[in-house]
Amino acid sequence: MISRTALGASGLTVSAMGLGCMGMSENYGATDWDTSLATFDRALELGITFLDTADVYGTGHNEVLVGRAIHGRRDQVQLATKFGIDRSGGDEDRRIRGSRNYVLRACDASLLRLGVDVIDLYYLHRPPQDVEIEETVGAMAELVAAGKVRYLGLSEVTGELLRRAHAVHPITAVQSEYSLWTRDVEQVTPVMAELGVGLVPFSPLGRGFLTGALDRATLDANDFRRNNPRFQGAAGDANEKIAQTVREVAERVGAAPAQVALAWVYAQAERLGVSVVTIPGTKRPERLEQNAGALDVKLDEDALRALDPLGDVVEGARYAPGTVGRTPEPSAR
Repeated sequence: MISRTALGASGLTVSAMGLGCMGMSENYGATDWDTSLATFDRALELGITFLDTADVYGTGHNEVLVGRAIHGRRDQVQLATKFGIDRSGGDEDRRIRGSRNYVLRACDASLLRLGVDVIDLYYLHRPPQDVEIEETVGAMAELVAAGKVRYLGLSEVTGELLRRAHAVHPITAVQSEYSLWTRDVEQVTPVMAELGVGLVPFSPLGRGFLTGALDRATLDANDFRRNNPRFQGAAGDANEKIAQTVREVAERVGAAPAQVALAWVYAQAERLGVSVVTIPGTKRPERLEQNAGALDVKLDEDALRALDPLGDVVEGARYAPGTVGRTPEPSAR
């Protein structure tokens, strides 16, 4: 059974590993409702009770799915969702919104889809384009006061934006991409450590690339990785060396490559000075079980020496041009 851990210094306690739910609704090929529900069942059996969703995943589908999965057992889970990415104008015309009225309406809509009275951890999905972050976090604080939200989080922010947000209301966690091949958030972790903010790494398996089990040539037509710069062309070919190194370490320590990649992320917590709770995404119970085993994998100095340099040799940007994902520059709103 997976243990519980404190996420940041605000008082929120969650399972030491969470479950990212996005892929159950979009972006990673075919989805199946019944298999997803079985994955939730297995997660709770294993003690994986920290569930991560967002209103934008599947245009609301994912929150409905999560709500169905936890019906009758709300008290067993720590529920996190996000708001801010507005796709109502189509994927080519996304807007990142954070005005007070938008925040309040977004929360009520998420509560309805999830079928719950309160959200444990409510994230701003990306820094807003329409208002200053103080207005957005101020509205989120109103939700806490109203009893609709327990703790607040941010995703993909700079240290400066984190400080500004935290001055309005304590921030419990920052969710950012973090893995063997993505280290950007390490520019923010000193501020997180100072403020007592926990780190929730998403895509800790490099969107599946680091598992060594991904066949790039057979990705579904609706799998966004088909157009992800790190997966395609010369960059994708070069990055195979990273996956190969992970496989070699895995063979030596007697673990699966996915477990090694996750164990590396957890091994950074002491160095960074922040609490770390990963949310690897999966649609299948067997992958979930494998991921959970990573918490028992301890990497020795030889393994860390082989893995630590991989973030410096990755080829390709994190996202294709024009897509929502990058952390803004400190001067950006």
